Amino acid sequence: MNAEAPVSAPVSGVQPPPSPRSLAETGLSTVMMRDIFLKTMFRTNQDQVSVLAKAICLSVPLTQELMDLCRTQKLVTATGTMHATAGNEMGYELTDAGKARALDSLSQSEYYGAMPVPLADYQVQIKRQSVRDIRLNREQLLSGMGHLILPPDLIDNLGPAVTSGRSILLYGPPGNGKSSISHGIRAALGDKVYVPRAIEYSGQIISVYDPIVHSAAETAVDDPNSLRRTSNKFDNRYVYCERPSVITGGELSLDMLDLKYNPTARTYQAPLQLKATGGIFIIDDLGRQAEPPQKIVNRWIVPLEESRDILALQSGEKFTVPFDTLVIFSTNFHPNQIFDGAALRRIFFKIKIDGPSQENFLKIFAMVARKKKMPLDETALMHLMKVRFPTIANNYANYQPVFMIDQMIAVCEFENIPYQMTPELIDRAWGNMFVRQEEISH
Repeated sequence: MNAEAPVSAPVSGVQPPPSPRSLAETGLSTVMMRDIFLKTMFRTNQDQVSVLAKAICLSVPLTQELMDLCRTQKLVTATGTMHATAGNEMGYELTDAGKARALDSLSQSEYYGAMPVPLADYQVQIKRQSVRDIRLNREQLLSGMGHLILPPDLIDNLGPAVTSGRSILLYGPPGNGKSSISHGIRAALGDKVYVPRAIEYSGQIISVYDPIVHSAAETAVDDPNSLRRTSNKFDNRYVYCERPSVITGGELSLDMLDLKYNPTARTYQAPLQLKATGGIFIIDDLGRQAEPPQKIVNRWIVPLEESRDILALQSGEKFTVPFDTLVIFSTNFHPNQIFDGAALRRIFFKIKIDGPSQENFLKIFAMVARKKKMPLDETALMHLMKVRFPTIANNYANYQPVFMIDQMIAVCEFENIPYQMTPELIDRAWGNMFVRQEEISH
């Protein structure tokens, strides 16, 4: 949670959240900040302002103001010890009254550490970095797709879908790169956004920043030796991250889209779609979840149409949060099988991902072979194209080259022979790619 090292000013078109220059500019009540400060001192056992400033993600001057406030209220006292290794900083400790106040506050909520960002302030930052303001050109989108070999008309359809920031349904037979395309869209977005460590609403704190979701994080650190009020490039309560990408599959359940309350710690964890704000939410393998696809899409009707979501606290109180996420549904089923017309209308773009043409299949096969150092053999390839594929009506899929070449490599390594491609190895790989319909004796 604490910052570790200063970083240079981020290079991004996104306007950063300004550092608060006073306690009032944090948007939080003095009592909340004081209690989080006391809990942090109690739980971390830290006694220096510069260290506590990193823990609560405020500047050193503002942290000193909180320390002085607590001293005035006789919750903290100076120890009289100067830390020679920390620029002769004064040490502090909680008084008995301070410990009692910290314990009482911990009994209401175990949350301590980074000061939260008020929801209203976060809404302002979301507008500054909206995923709907991204404008990608063809070259940027192709670059994000990396090694994928895609037909030109697919890029023609994907481009407007991504730049609109609206919902996308990718559908088609399995094994043709729907998941890879979703990841490629994320890579094409390129820039970075500011993610709050936690937000505050109605006195409740909701943790948002998640190292699993929010990658390549950078944090701002206040320079205690700076003569300026604060030397931060942006508000320490945020982390500067790649645009988030949340991926779910068959494990997705509707309760994962609600606030998660921890009854022991009495704290909230943001739902997946809130963590994905400013980025992409990918629902892979739609139709494999416990809930029917229609029900899952119904949960997204308000967010997709009104750019807002409704969450509920334990008390039952409901409140609105911004919904600024590019939602990508991916399914192996035909849309008409799993949705009614009303649901389909609410998904803005429907893009079919077909298997490759024979020409593109051979390009993919050659590219994978080169990458995996498997020499191509014309006789083996002719055997694959003339003997094997006609048995499945020449249905090519993007996954097949990787699968077959990995199979041949596994055999070569086991037999301790150089990598090679032969009709016999093609047949062995093919046999593992499909299961024959045959009777199993009992």
